[in-house]
Amino acid sequence: MEPSAYDVIVTGSGPAGLMAAIRSAQAGARTLVLEKMARPGLKLLASGSGKANVSHSGSAEDLLEHYGGHGRFLGPALRSFDGSALRTFFSERGLELVETEEGKLFPSSGRSRDVLDLLLAELSRLGTRVECGSPLAGARKASHGFAIEVPGGELGAACLVLATGGRSWSKLGSTGDGYAVAASFGHSIAETGPCLAPIFVTPFAFAECAGISVQGCRIRILRGGKAVLVAEGDLLFTHRGLSGPLILDSSRGIRPGDLILATLAAVGSKAELEARLLAELDAHGKRSLLRCAQGIGIAERLAERALVLSGIDPSRQASLVTRAERKLAVDAFAEQPFTVATLGGWKEAMATRGGVALPEVEAKTMGSRLVAGLFFAGELLDIDGDTGGYNLQAAFSTGAMAGSAAARRALESARAGAGRES
Repeated sequence: MEPSAYDVIVTGSGPAGLMAAIRSAQAGARTLVLEKMARPGLKLLASGSGKANVSHSGSAEDLLEHYGGHGRFLGPALRSFDGSALRTFFSERGLELVETEEGKLFPSSGRSRDVLDLLLAELSRLGTRVECGSPLAGARKASHGFAIEVPGGELGAACLVLATGGRSWSKLGSTGDGYAVAASFGHSIAETGPCLAPIFVTPFAFAECAGISVQGCRIRILRGGKAVLVAEGDLLFTHRGLSGPLILDSSRGIRPGDLILATLAAVGSKAELEARLLAELDAHGKRSLLRCAQGIGIAERLAERALVLSGIDPSRQASLVTRAERKLAVDAFAEQPFTVATLGGWKEAMATRGGVALPEVEAKTMGSRLVAGLFFAGELLDIDGDTGGYNLQAAFSTGAMAGSAAARRALESARAGAGRES
């Protein structure tokens, strides 16, 4: 059997790849990280607006609810290395994580650079190198494990961890290179698309409301007249459409042509909003309809624009508002329609939906069910989380599991080979 130059080669130096390499090296495996960019961890440096929202508070079970329909697959990884374990990992190496009121976890320094530097320092301490300027051209099975194509030749490894990321933030290195390599080994790739992306509406009648946020907004997504998604959260108006955590988290289920019906205030139901507006009109008959709308929590500019679009004079005295006008106002405030023209593309998206099909990956190891010794980690998998640190936590958790499992397999293989030779 031809000996391999490395026990484990990890492709990609994002959070998933770096954690995979750390776990592999900690287990005693000869490990190498390949990174195609000139510097490692560029996407990590940009995460959280340069502050690195590395995780979110809560138990593994709490976190599982924030990955669309794929949370169950992440169960083993998150339970073995959850936010608490990640917090301990950083703390033991001198970097504390602090929690915001919303539960987001950031480095106490407020600098993503400190997160990356810590990970690289740990790899250096373990004697593991990050080889930059080494794009993954391809890989194939070989007698010793895997032959990995890099500029100038091939490298050998007993096990291979693909952690090359998705397609978002391409200028930072995430261009989907790993999909082709995974497919070359027979893996299916679930359709990819931008995720955690804003939506654009054309024509957009609320451009003048850009910057206004509606907390506790409720949306219904209709496709072909049927509701496909109902969600609640904070919505942000932009110059071209809608964004904010509510839209970003829902974007995995939104498609061009969908109709979004959004409330312009935090209300439990349309009936509740109507009751509150009627009470406000009755109590303040001399006020304008616009003032009454503000009285039930609707931002002035939003209320004014919605009323004008409905053909109602915002200055109309409350006591003179007809039943028909009240119904139009309630419809405008409780179910303001927005037709999705497009979603933000790869330049605007924070993450990628789709990727390596999960049924072909062993959840307890992140190992391929098709090719022994092949492992996956991070955004390359068909997993995408909500905003708030969930994607970075998934990257760290899957990376930790893949790196440990790859090292275990490589070292067991090496021992078995040594036993046969003796």
